[in-house]
Amino acid sequence: MAEETKLATGSLGTAESIIMGISGTAPAFSAAATTTALVAAVGIHSPSSILYCGLIMFGVTFSFMYLNRISANAGASYTWISTIFNKNLGFFAGWSLLVASALFMVSGTIPAATSTLALLNPQMVNDPMWVTLIAAGWLTIISAIILKGIRPTSYLQVILTIIEVSILIFIIIAAFVTFIQQPAHIITIETFNPFNFSLELFAKGALISLFFFWGWDVTMNLTEETKNPNSAPGKAALWSMIITILLFVAFVMCALIALTDQEIQQSGTNVLLQIANKILPSPWGNIALICVILSSIGTIETSILQFTRTIFATSRDGALHKRWSKVHNVWQTPWTATLLIWALGMVFLIVASQEPTVSAIIDISINVISFQVAFYYSLCGFACAWYYRAVVLQDFSKTLLLIIWPLISAFSLISIAIYGALNSFDKESILLGIGGIAIGIFPLVMNRYLIPRTV
Repeated sequence: MAEETKLATGSLGTAESIIMGISGTAPAFSAAATTTALVAAVGIHSPSSILYCGLIMFGVTFSFMYLNRISANAGASYTWISTIFNKNLGFFAGWSLLVASALFMVSGTIPAATSTLALLNPQMVNDPMWVTLIAAGWLTIISAIILKGIRPTSYLQVILTIIEVSILIFIIIAAFVTFIQQPAHIITIETFNPFNFSLELFAKGALISLFFFWGWDVTMNLTEETKNPNSAPGKAALWSMIITILLFVAFVMCALIALTDQEIQQSGTNVLLQIANKILPSPWGNIALICVILSSIGTIETSILQFTRTIFATSRDGALHKRWSKVHNVWQTPWTATLLIWALGMVFLIVASQEPTVSAIIDISINVISFQVAFYYSLCGFACAWYYRAVVLQDFSKTLLLIIWPLISAFSLISIAIYGALNSFDKESILLGIGGIAIGIFPLVMNRYLIPRTV
């Protein structure tokens, strides 16, 4: 394949970027995959866990917005932290995103697979081998579309996200109308009282909630392919965060109102289907499965985009081998990086198929990805506060948005990650969470000292 060194500049508008950010958080997928774990951890406090974790995430969003004004770069967190602190720390920020994205090829494709099987052959939904085969098929199809260019990818993303969000809003409204008079759980204003949380309870909920929100920052990894790259991606990130917080809080409230604790636990990764089946006659409840499939496809797309653009920027700077910065001269996509994430996803799916249940795969993925995300998000919060430290006491609003809020978010994320590693993670989660970051030292050292600098 012939190569260039530039991505397809100016391909995305602000509206498309917002949709990319929403799709990155995958409202329907996140709701289907994570609500059961969240309710098991914090019960009736689940909606407030989402809300307060969302407030933490706003500090990270502001960090990304203002750091992007310094440098609109496909590497995003890798580039900013390398510039503000040092290249080694920047490398590990980028590396943690690469690890999270690669592991997400498991936790992202599995809900698509289970929903597909629920439509075609429900008896196979809990069979890890069949789930793995269908997940591998979806991963291959999505990778092929992304390989063909950012324009076809964005067109597909717009269509999928509009349908997904429309179905999700319909199910939420229908559930509220149906169950509000006789709810399975009673939710009041007092439910959102932050003083009802112990530190342990808050940490448990926030760690899982991080998985809900991860992905909106894909808008920053697409800056080099977006019009008005220094401003549009930041606006898109902010709006996508506002929209997804509203969707997530509404859905978790909807799940608690519609379903008992037993029904939520029995539904596993199909909470949305369980709600739809209670409010719609058969077979119309299956629109929930379609919604989850579309959402999963969309968020797998954005995860692949984050991985490929980050590794492209890292390779372009020479922090990784130059082979990963090769761009196809027609499609204008980093094709070698796309093939890499596809191959890694296939390997991880094979390994994951050895787990005894689908739920076990999802639980481990949530823990590990949340840890990786907390690591690089917190670094960006610290980087923003340090870079803009000169505005302290000059302007209160700027001090709040550029320093105070990012710092609170960064310290909160670190505390949540440490709590999870010490109290909530099993051995596999700890190994993959901490080890996933630490293993980055090998490609860093090999590329810097052992591999000849040739393309």
